[in-house]
Amino acid sequence: MSEITVTLPDGRREQVPAGTTPLEIARKLGRKLAEEAVVARVNGELYDLTRPLTSDATLEILTPKDPEALEVYRHSTAHLMAAAVLELFPGTKLGIGPATETGFFYDFQRDEPFTPEDLEKIEAKMWELQKQDLPYERILTPKSEGLKKYAEMGEHMKCELIEEKAGDVFTEYTLGPRFVDFCRGPHVPSTSRIKAFKLLSVAGAYWKGDERNHQMQRIYGTSFFTHQELETYLKQLDEAKKRDHRKLGQELDLFSIQELAGPGLIFFHPKGALVRKIMEDWMREQYLARGYSLVFTPHVARAELWKTSGHYNFYAENMFRRMELDDAEYQLKPMNCPFHILIYKDRQRSYRDLPIRYGELGTVYRYERSGVMHGLLRVRGFTQDDAHIFCTPEQIEDEVVGCLDFALDVLRTFGFEDYKAELSTWDGGASGKYDGEPAQWELAERALKNAVARLSMEAKVVPDEAAFYGPKIDVKLVDAIGRTWQLSTIQFDFTLPRRFELEYIGEDGKPHQPLMVHRALFGSVERFFGILLEHYAGAFPVWLAPVQVVVLPITDRHVDYGHQVLARLKAAGVRAHLDDRKEKVNLKIREAQLQKVPYMLVVGDREAASGTVAVRNRRHGDLGTKSIEEFLADLGRLIAEKTPQE
Repeated sequence: MSEITVTLPDGRREQVPAGTTPLEIARKLGRKLAEEAVVARVNGELYDLTRPLTSDATLEILTPKDPEALEVYRHSTAHLMAAAVLELFPGTKLGIGPATETGFFYDFQRDEPFTPEDLEKIEAKMWELQKQDLPYERILTPKSEGLKKYAEMGEHMKCELIEEKAGDVFTEYTLGPRFVDFCRGPHVPSTSRIKAFKLLSVAGAYWKGDERNHQMQRIYGTSFFTHQELETYLKQLDEAKKRDHRKLGQELDLFSIQELAGPGLIFFHPKGALVRKIMEDWMREQYLARGYSLVFTPHVARAELWKTSGHYNFYAENMFRRMELDDAEYQLKPMNCPFHILIYKDRQRSYRDLPIRYGELGTVYRYERSGVMHGLLRVRGFTQDDAHIFCTPEQIEDEVVGCLDFALDVLRTFGFEDYKAELSTWDGGASGKYDGEPAQWELAERALKNAVARLSMEAKVVPDEAAFYGPKIDVKLVDAIGRTWQLSTIQFDFTLPRRFELEYIGEDGKPHQPLMVHRALFGSVERFFGILLEHYAGAFPVWLAPVQVVVLPITDRHVDYGHQVLARLKAAGVRAHLDDRKEKVNLKIREAQLQKVPYMLVVGDREAASGTVAVRNRRHGDLGTKSIEEFLADLGRLIAEKTPQE
């Protein structure tokens, strides 16, 4: 039998017979490694542990410490779930079943709806199959043969996927007596490797995410390498339900979505509008302090503008339909960038004018499908804190540093202590899918990397994940319960300056194309509002709270003094309210607590006589009696310092 050479990550070389599997090599390297192994990486590609090696190769054994291993593990759990469904409900047709950031799902076509009781049965069957140690078996199938087989099985969706994606020969995976799926893999060796999983919910979904296609049932689940990790995640889910911004928004009377107006369109109520105003005022003040010029632009434009920008073609399915007006077709804007470009282009620019930084809190409209809209987090009309920077190549690194520093200041100011950053780069031009010249990409990527280094940030480099028009940095915040949210983005754009023929006159007296950077830090005001609401569980820090103080007279005879206290608070700029209802003070305190008001000032005979207030805090309870001046001084400090918690 011929031998092959396997090169390990530490540089060692192993001579093994051709046909040896990565799992066999893992066993040779150590029992613990073989037991922990999830999947292999062979010549840079993920590879089944049980798939034979047929030629010389580099080999890495991936264990739970490797992020890619969890994705394979979860995809394998999705197959386990699908196998259980087919065992329990023969005749069910299969859609797709990918891993996700938090677990997995599988789409099924079935006449009867899945019930919560069905999910319990499916999960029990999954454990039954898990104990059987069933292998995930990889099969190579000729395309014509596979199409015939799936057609005979009535699996029309699989036939559709094979027609679209398969080459002359494709891979399938089997699991148990009923389950077979067109899948590129890889998977864990067998079901016994899957140690901890939970089915979570069932929801409707359209085939391929297109509402013009038939509806399916999507079962969501999650899986982890250990039961402890699973339990931690399930507790996080329970906490997330309590913090759901849609529930809190209704309870605290902050915003609503009105059926008569349509889905994905947000109505901010007075208290929610006040929080939003504070957010936006802070952002505009920062714009001016950091050298941005404020602009305001229309909500619609002629279709010709979107043809020039390219949105008319490549972004059409995400735009609202065109409107026929007297002189032309118009469309609601999905982006602010072409409008800022038109302001730049309105007159000739010199290198002495640059950098130019335009900032706008501009409302845009995108046609989100009904199945993906979610409260404030995914809407059809939203306001972006959008800015575009036009500069020379010599200025670009400093501009990126300024953007990143601004992004980190947003996190600190609004009470987020942790973040993750990703720097997305191109593939060097190998695929041809990226716009721009190699020199532009090299300059832009170097500027991003240098900016990250100058700020001592940690940023994971993600190859081949750049936007087609330029590299980018994404900053993702980590909230109070450990969830990660996509937030700030800083993106180069090589395409729009070329499409709009942007120029500046350089020192040499000749025209040059400026570099252009897109930058959004809230992402969108609505989404950031929703994230804040969940991060603080509705209890906004005092500087953001729509009502900072409520004054609570004990009886009717204390109302007049309550009005005096209220007047003092309002004169100091405090957002305060007097609860003069004919109710017991304990009820008023309880309701103020439920409304997450930071401070309650109880006033009775003693307080009226001494000109003081009895201070209660929503977190710490009774703080004792203070003079109004002392309370205002303490409150003013918290507001000025933007303290996250009182």
